[in-house]
Amino acid sequence: MSKVNACDCLMGEAKEKCLETAHVRAEAMKPCPIGSAGICCKNCFMGPCRLTSGKDGEEKCGVCGASRDAVAARNFCRMIAAGNSGHVDHARDIVHVFLAVAKGENTDYSIKDENKLRMLAGVYDVDMEGKTVQQIAVGLGEKVMAEFGQQDGKLHMVGRAPRKRQELWDKLGMTPRGVDREVVDMLHHTIIGNDQDPESLLLQGSRCALSNGWGGSMIATELQDVMFGTPFPRRGKMAMGVLEEKQVNVLVHGHDPLLAEMIVVAANDPEMNKLAKAKGAEGINIAGICCTANETLLRHGVPMVGSFSQQELAIVTGAVDVMAVDVQCLMASLPKVASCFHTKIVTTSPKAKIPGAVHMELHEDNALNCAKDIVRLAIENYPKRKTVNIPKETSDVVVGFSHETINYMLGGSFRSSYRPLNDNIMNGRILGVVGIVGCSLPKLEGKGVTATLVKELIANNVLVIHTGCAAYASAREDLLIPEAALKYAGAGLAEVCETVGIPPVLHSGSCVDNSRILIACAAMVAEGGLGNDLSDLPIAGCAPEWMSEKAIAIGQYFVASGALVVFGSESPVKGAPGFDKLLTEGYEKLTGGKWAFSPDPHEMARIIIDHIKAKRKALGLEKAQERVLFDMEMRRKLEV
Repeated sequence: MSKVNACDCLMGEAKEKCLETAHVRAEAMKPCPIGSAGICCKNCFMGPCRLTSGKDGEEKCGVCGASRDAVAARNFCRMIAAGNSGHVDHARDIVHVFLAVAKGENTDYSIKDENKLRMLAGVYDVDMEGKTVQQIAVGLGEKVMAEFGQQDGKLHMVGRAPRKRQELWDKLGMTPRGVDREVVDMLHHTIIGNDQDPESLLLQGSRCALSNGWGGSMIATELQDVMFGTPFPRRGKMAMGVLEEKQVNVLVHGHDPLLAEMIVVAANDPEMNKLAKAKGAEGINIAGICCTANETLLRHGVPMVGSFSQQELAIVTGAVDVMAVDVQCLMASLPKVASCFHTKIVTTSPKAKIPGAVHMELHEDNALNCAKDIVRLAIENYPKRKTVNIPKETSDVVVGFSHETINYMLGGSFRSSYRPLNDNIMNGRILGVVGIVGCSLPKLEGKGVTATLVKELIANNVLVIHTGCAAYASAREDLLIPEAALKYAGAGLAEVCETVGIPPVLHSGSCVDNSRILIACAAMVAEGGLGNDLSDLPIAGCAPEWMSEKAIAIGQYFVASGALVVFGSESPVKGAPGFDKLLTEGYEKLTGGKWAFSPDPHEMARIIIDHIKAKRKALGLEKAQERVLFDMEMRRKLEV
């Protein structure tokens, strides 16, 4: 069975069993044209107000008098606040466990990366003199936790951005004060009778988003690295063929790695494996769906079965004994699909209960035993399998390109540096760098939108960095292996990839790990030669198949940081021309970043490449220039 039609075959099997999956529902669903244009307001009960054109094309306003632009701005900013909450609450859970580990109250987890712990302690001004690792961790954890409820000042992680960018945020009143405060402030701005000014709303939306990118998300990523290990390059596999016919299959799905980390440990327990063999299985196979899969793939080599849009299809194989879910991107239909098979859907968080699922709550202070209970349930369920139909599709991948890994691979352990990357951008071998992130959409399954975009970019010597489900689309086209450089990349990028030994598409983590890209961009500025702010860099971000409010929050923190961000759809505020123009044109005058929208992957590639070339021209990189080696005095003058 080829990689192209494996999911099609499973969709066909689902139809034969009269199972309705997201792909069928997406085909039948007709989106509301008013809501999709961003001009339906449900913020009070005088409406809902649907701001269509009146007689003679006259623009309608809401019952309260709100214009289309005000309504669209409020809707957009509410998506930012909601998207923030997902990553911020994820981060809070990580900090709670980190503090418990630091204080010796939780022994299931541990501190695995002491170097990163000390680096973060430096960022947070923790006194390390004469302190043990545990004492340093307690000091760090307490300072990080305080930032969630902080009311004034600014987040410590903001100090990792270039100085010029920090000064701009201060000037515009966009510097985030506390992680939670900006979400509450944003929602207050948008309640009935408050802010009606689209630009004012967007500035607070930016502040809110920055409290995620340079706050919640960055906190989650960095502390997960400290506890679970910072990713490094490793080989792995993706696609449905990673399921095992003769082993107990436990799928982990969601976004929070606290559960998955323990399930990996439980699956390797001799007692669990002995029980599995007693039930007739050859062993226990752990695999993943969505961003939890990305986390375990990067740290443990646990294979990834599929992306967001394939979570139901994994069950249709008949080989999944338990799907254990944590939070976010979980389809409510999972128990209904599972009811036609032997599969048990297990919810583990009070924040994500699903009717029809078995609820086995994860208690972090007893996490390993909770994980063993879930694995035990899967083992007991294994003999109840009916027909099993696992596609043969698998894709080899090389993953684990964290900021630290890229830094090391470019410069080695003694001279780790982004200098080689900057040099190759300046000499033209690499045109620029693009982060392609986000989700996968059932309605686009099989259309190759993400892979088409990636292939066009790398053919034009653009280095691509992936996070989230977007990586799965590239994996299916064998783009996450070093060999892809010679087959698909332009001559310059291929030469660099072959020299360093990397793929032209670097997988760096889950959607919360977009903060790794921010840190990498800040490192490029600090290295010199590419301007003194993030907005000077020949970079862009893109979410070709976005669907979650989290994507809007992520996009806005990149735009507020000075990047072009392209989303693969028509503008979600196209019904409000004034606010749409603010996002795509006016905002760039304030921050140097802007939005762009297009459903066509070729058009997305054109927008990105034209933007990168414009940035290169502004930097003077389109003409030959003498290479200047910076001495220490010149480096001190860099305002980063």
